[in-house]
Amino acid sequence: MGELKVGLIGNGSISECHLQAYALNPKVELVAICDLQEDRARESARKYNIPHIYTDYRELLANPDVQAVSICTWNNSHAEISVAALRAGKNVLCEKPLCKTVDEALEVERAVRETGKLLQVGYVRRHASNIAVLKKFIDAGELGDIYFAKASLIRRLGNPGGWFADKERSGGGPLIDIGVHVIDLCWYLMGKPKVKSVSGNTYNKLGNRSHIENYDFYKAADYDASLNTVEDMANALIRFENGASLMVDVSFSLHAKDNSAMVNIYGDKGGAEIEPVLSIVTERHNTIINIDPQISTPGFDFQGSFNTEINHFVDSCLGLHETSCPVEDGVEMIKILNAIYQSAAEGREIEIN
Repeated sequence: MGELKVGLIGNGSISECHLQAYALNPKVELVAICDLQEDRARESARKYNIPHIYTDYRELLANPDVQAVSICTWNNSHAEISVAALRAGKNVLCEKPLCKTVDEALEVERAVRETGKLLQVGYVRRHASNIAVLKKFIDAGELGDIYFAKASLIRRLGNPGGWFADKERSGGGPLIDIGVHVIDLCWYLMGKPKVKSVSGNTYNKLGNRSHIENYDFYKAADYDASLNTVEDMANALIRFENGASLMVDVSFSLHAKDNSAMVNIYGDKGGAEIEPVLSIVTERHNTIINIDPQISTPGFDFQGSFNTEINHFVDSCLGLHETSCPVEDGVEMIKILNAIYQSAAEGREIEIN
């Protein structure tokens, strides 16, 4: 029997990563699962030997056996369910983004403060093995003062459709779905500096490109080619109070030759290329040196990173350490994302207090 009894709310595609990770952790007992589609929840319950099945998250939260929950629902329900779970006495791992709006984020933060319970935001890329290696270099001062970062996640044909393409449920397109990952990762590695302002652009020129033939792409379970109310791509310049800056561009649809991923950070003593694989650049004896760390997974290991994230959450719930992804980080990221969308809509730079 595990030390921590866990329930999962929202049995969509990303939930499988959570369930696999929990199943591998000997400190965990999966005791409950909830999804609007009962058949889907029952299938996962059979696979992972989960005794309690629900279609209403409130009933799951009323189960006294549940001590902690993973929230893997649509973005527009993250805040509501997080607050309810915290006030029901549960610790929470909420998938990114924390929510859709700043007001919602502040409400979740207030619930954490008032209940004294834990909320960890699902910034899974922070938990990648290559980031653990890089963080040691950064913490030792080997990159010096990190003053610039740039990140790019380009999908040429990668709008999953379904709720991802529905702004009401998702809050936006590639910026809030995949952009949040790389913006957060850079901000985290830069030391989480205070944001000063953002200037952003969003474009809706190509739509979901559902007419394209002969090229396979991921489709959400509720894929609907006729529904798309989110941006194709977004870019932004984020300025920090310490003078550092971050440039980002992300897309679901773009006339690019290939999909691509690039995340780089630069300091006054060295720099690092994080994606597609980790490489560190510095100087020794007036000579530029490229360092290629010899690690089993030099790039982003998807399931492995989820395993590490879940293990970190479990140990945080058990009081072995504090979470490295607290609710305050989720609030700050929603402020940034909302400001980028506002800047794009109003055509001006947005100051953040």
